[in-house]
Amino acid sequence: SVSSIVPESCLLIVVGLLVGGLIKGVGEKPPILKSDIFFLFLLPPIILDAGYFLPLRPFTENLGTILIFAVVGTLWNAFFLGGLMYAVCQLGGPGLNHIGLLANLLFGSIISAVDPVAVLAVFEEIHINELLHILVFGESLLNDAVTVVLYHLFEEFANFEQVTILDIILGFLSFFVVSLGGVLVGVIYGVIAAFTSRFTSHIRVIEPLFVFLYSYMAYLSAELFHLSGIMALIAAGVVMRPYVEANISHKSHTTIKYFLKMWSSVSETLIFIFLGVSTVAGHHYWNWTFVISTLFFCLIARVLGVLVLTWFINKFRIVKLTPKDQFIIAYGGLRGAIAFSLGYLLDYEHFSMRDMFLTAIITVIFFTVFVQGMTIRPLVDLLAVKKKQETKRSINEEIHTQFLDHLLTGIEDICGHYGHHHWKDKLNRFNKKYVKKCLIAGERSKEPQLIAFYHKMEMKQAIELVESGGIGKIPSAVSTVSIQNINPQTLPLERVLPALSKDKEEEIRKILRTNLQKTRQRLRSYNRHTLVADPYEEAWNQMLLRRQKARQLEQKMNNYLTVPAHRVDSPTMSRARIGSDPLAYEPKEDSENLPIITIDPASPQSPESVDLMSEEPKGCSGLPPSPEEDEEGLVMRVKEPSSPGTDDVFTPGNSDSPSNQRMLRCLSDPGPRPEPEEGEPFIPKGQ
Repeated sequence: SVSSIVPESCLLIVVGLLVGGLIKGVGEKPPILKSDIFFLFLLPPIILDAGYFLPLRPFTENLGTILIFAVVGTLWNAFFLGGLMYAVCQLGGPGLNHIGLLANLLFGSIISAVDPVAVLAVFEEIHINELLHILVFGESLLNDAVTVVLYHLFEEFANFEQVTILDIILGFLSFFVVSLGGVLVGVIYGVIAAFTSRFTSHIRVIEPLFVFLYSYMAYLSAELFHLSGIMALIAAGVVMRPYVEANISHKSHTTIKYFLKMWSSVSETLIFIFLGVSTVAGHHYWNWTFVISTLFFCLIARVLGVLVLTWFINKFRIVKLTPKDQFIIAYGGLRGAIAFSLGYLLDYEHFSMRDMFLTAIITVIFFTVFVQGMTIRPLVDLLAVKKKQETKRSINEEIHTQFLDHLLTGIEDICGHYGHHHWKDKLNRFNKKYVKKCLIAGERSKEPQLIAFYHKMEMKQAIELVESGGIGKIPSAVSTVSIQNINPQTLPLERVLPALSKDKEEEIRKILRTNLQKTRQRLRSYNRHTLVADPYEEAWNQMLLRRQKARQLEQKMNNYLTVPAHRVDSPTMSRARIGSDPLAYEPKEDSENLPIITIDPASPQSPESVDLMSEEPKGCSGLPPSPEEDEEGLVMRVKEPSSPGTDDVFTPGNSDSPSNQRMLRCLSDPGPRPEPEEGEPFIPKGQ
């Protein structure tokens, strides 16, 4: 009941305090957690367990965010905390004035890094969702390179009489050497371990030994050259796992899994117990100003760093980090035994304030592990943060995941934008074509990923079935493959596929090469800022508009002959409309050669049925119409059609062209009423 409220790490520290107090009470000197023991024997199993079983897909998808938190965040914490603590030492009185800037920066680099052991101990108990877990845990793993560089850098600078610009530049470059060098060492040992496991089919007993041996050699080799041992262990575990698991037997895989879990649990238990014992046994120098300032500024630096970096990161992330996520990331920045061991490594000759540093470090560790570790579970429940869902992977999920990966890779190829899906696909192709053939023995190197996943699930299901004692009642969901995996029999002969000749294969390749679209060619990415205007685009648009207008005009002429007329106005309305304003008729030029149509106002024919005409009183030019001319009738002249342009799309014909004859015929047949935006008013106003 106590462990459901208090994290296991807190209980172990309490046990260490009790054991240390008991040893000291009987007059003996309690043992102290020495840095050599911690870094050489206790830390590597925990890091190897984390690196070997690292969830690779969420880690790689969030690698940019993790690196920003690990590198930029740790640098910010170290320099912000070191600078403020230097100011506190200058203002804090006679007991702190002798502590210089480099010593405070060294202290800031020690206390600023998030501890992977403490994060693992707390976050695995609260079952936080996978995104937050991989962000905080990934940060705690990768910030080791920054911590190692800053620690050794400020330790060396403390021995210098004067620090030059060249020293600072070399220190900045050493970060890349330490981090990338550690990764390179880990990759080399991981490949060697995978290659060795290819030849262990006849000695299955020692297969797990090679995994532990090469991993530990990677860690020691990196530490030998002052590179990042944690980065080397992670790289070795990530690189060797897929190839080693394909080569070794299932029993060896089970041995590696449970031995690593057991080994890391023992190391974690010893680390927290020794932290409690060392707290009782160590020499302490308590300074209220320094300790309280350290604790306060640690919290302030963590919160500010997470808020600023998340604001920047969210500009580039598709899945944004919500305020709840930011709170959990800031609150989960736990400190642990790495900071204590680094502080214990300090030399008394150059750092006379080492006891005060260790006291402040232990205070921060106890506050983060006890206060933050105990309250993070209720806060996660209170904020309703998404928990981790324990679901078993299925074939259906694997198929859809691979399908989406291929789909996104194809979309990036078509767009010409090469993102991480494209490079992931390139890496998978290279791995399948070259690396697997060298590092995996037998036919397993050619086995598709989906089939390998299916076989793994079948084996797991069969073993669970045997362990549960249900071999006599085999459910229908279990296929016979599971039983064959339990009791392997002689395999039947494989069906021989017909082999193609070289000429036939080359002919098929040639046909595919010439007919399939080349999607792998480099295309220009779409960008609306770099689009170049086509100089001929405007002219083409004008010509298309003219063609369209010409077709519409021709269609309208055809409708005059085929479509029945609209309902005409009554004779009274027609007479009133024409006689209401005789001055509105605009006199036109001489129209002797044009046909003359006399319209009786009382006739049922509506003047609105006549379109595309210019109407004026006959024989008048510029004068109002006389009553005689009004009685005589209206002269209607055919209006010349306007040309759509100067090109050859539509050229107006002569008066004897078929279009003009069609125009004259349509005058005698009332057609449909024109649209308001087309044509002209029947009676134009005088200008």
